[in-house]
Amino acid sequence: MTDPQSPLASFEEIRRVLRSFPGPDGDAVAEVRARDAQLTKPPGALGRLEELAVWMAAWQGRARPKCERPRVAVFAANHGVAARGVSAFPPSVTAQMVKNFVAGGAAVNQLCGVFDADLRVYEMALEKPTADFSRGPAMDEAECVRAMAYGMMAVEPGLDVLCLGEMGIANTASASALCLGLFGGGAADWVGPGTGVAGPALAHKIAVVEEAGKLHFAEPRDPLDVLARVGGYELAAIAGAVMAARLARTPVLLDGFACTAAAAVLHALDHHAIDHCTVAHRSAEPAHRRLLDKVGKTPLLDLGMRLGEASGAALAIGVVKGAVACHNGMATFASAGVDAKT
Repeated sequence: MTDPQSPLASFEEIRRVLRSFPGPDGDAVAEVRARDAQLTKPPGALGRLEELAVWMAAWQGRARPKCERPRVAVFAANHGVAARGVSAFPPSVTAQMVKNFVAGGAAVNQLCGVFDADLRVYEMALEKPTADFSRGPAMDEAECVRAMAYGMMAVEPGLDVLCLGEMGIANTASASALCLGLFGGGAADWVGPGTGVAGPALAHKIAVVEEAGKLHFAEPRDPLDVLARVGGYELAAIAGAVMAARLARTPVLLDGFACTAAAAVLHALDHHAIDHCTVAHRSAEPAHRRLLDKVGKTPLLDLGMRLGEASGAALAIGVVKGAVACHNGMATFASAGVDAKT
């Protein structure tokens, strides 16, 4: 198996790693399903909690899945397109929010505390944003590969689940352009308010992404080329972390729109590449629903959130913990002396 910490040199190396991805553990899945059928409940009564237990077992490779060591990884980077005024906040907010994460003052800090999750924040050269993708490529191949390799380093042995998120002013514009390049349509199909732009400001944001689409996507592009042309360092890092988690057999909880867009690059390369990922919540960003349909994912939660910073993914840890606790801790009909269904 490919070492998730091995250096990546090119897009071709990325493709080679994807071809080495392990599949789900069929034996663990069979054991989980057999035990679930004996638990003191009607079949299917726990709904998606039952599916989550199977999913965790399939990718951890064990019939008794665990959620004792969750990791929340937030990647932060800046985008050159922010200079076009596509966000309600200036780029300086990215660094300020990173300081807030470190000081423990953000929403994700509180959620990690509630669910006993380890929070790691990865600051990616905030003083050096990507190039403005409405004028040219955001990254060259080498920069994109380095960012993906950096993301891979967030995955360490022994993690039970990896929650991924991002922080970066203008990254919803980048995510929208990514979706446009990967799935087509028009810019208006993919661009939403992000940090709160509306009216003429939203129309301007749509126009900037449309301009980028005409520049980069006059002809179909390879998904990794799309990532380099309109993505961001933090979005490339998320894609890398998703890859490393697959190699390490670590299930992944994806946050909202931008995070799902980053993972969608891998889905576009191989429709099974993000089978080990579950989307934690449906973002209030309008295009997230459309994107979820494209990648075939049903989110766990739908709470109208659009904060980013892995907040939805961190919140979903509680659901996963509940699923694992029920599967592992419930009595069987035989052990509890309860009559099974006739």
